Amino acid sequence: MSLRINDIAPNFTAQTTQGQIDFHQWIGDSWAILFSHPKDFTPVCTTELGYMAKIEPEFTKRNCKLIGLSIDPVDRHSAWAKDIEETQGYAVKYPMIGDPDLAVAKLYNMLPADEAGGADGRTAAANATVRSVFIVGPDKKIKLMLTYPMTTGRNFDEVLRVLDSMQLTAKHKVATPVNWKHGDDVIIAGSVSDDDAKTLFPNGWKTVKPYLRVVKQPG
Repeated sequence: MSLRINDIAPNFTAQTTQGQIDFHQWIGDSWAILFSHPKDFTPVCTTELGYMAKIEPEFTKRNCKLIGLSIDPVDRHSAWAKDIEETQGYAVKYPMIGDPDLAVAKLYNMLPADEAGGADGRTAAANATVRSVFIVGPDKKIKLMLTYPMTTGRNFDEVLRVLDSMQLTAKHKVATPVNWKHGDDVIIAGSVSDDDAKTLFPNGWKTVKPYLRVVKQPG
């Protein structure tokens, strides 16, 4: 069964570099980002994990936890983490899931449910589809899904920007326009009538079209 936005994120129990977790319990009342990797000791993913280690404090400020996944055992993750710190300059402090039986990858539709075998003998190319980012809300629903090719490093500044948008629009009846960044003007949600908007946005807004009403970002 395929996953869609606003589906409940499939729960699982797994071993990580910080011990066994129940995914939903681990999320708790936070937001969470699950990002996956085809295999340990791969070059592009090494840079990604290092960059996420660098900007993890920005996610923490936003009540968002990070967790990585790779189709290799946890002991290999720990060895890889040493390379990541050495080459990228930042230590990985968030947990990394070991998925040697491919269970989580299958659960999240990153590999076919009938895929045979486990991590042993598999190449990164065989796991090419395990290059996804999932943002999960405190309600345990999937808010975003992105999948990248193996040769293209992910833009985690963009993931942080999207998180800002999601948290803002979950709190206020607005949407964010193209290339929006925190502090920019936003759009009044289409579900809000002009009468209701007068109460919600007493300082007024700019009507570009009846369906496109621009307003200062609410606090």
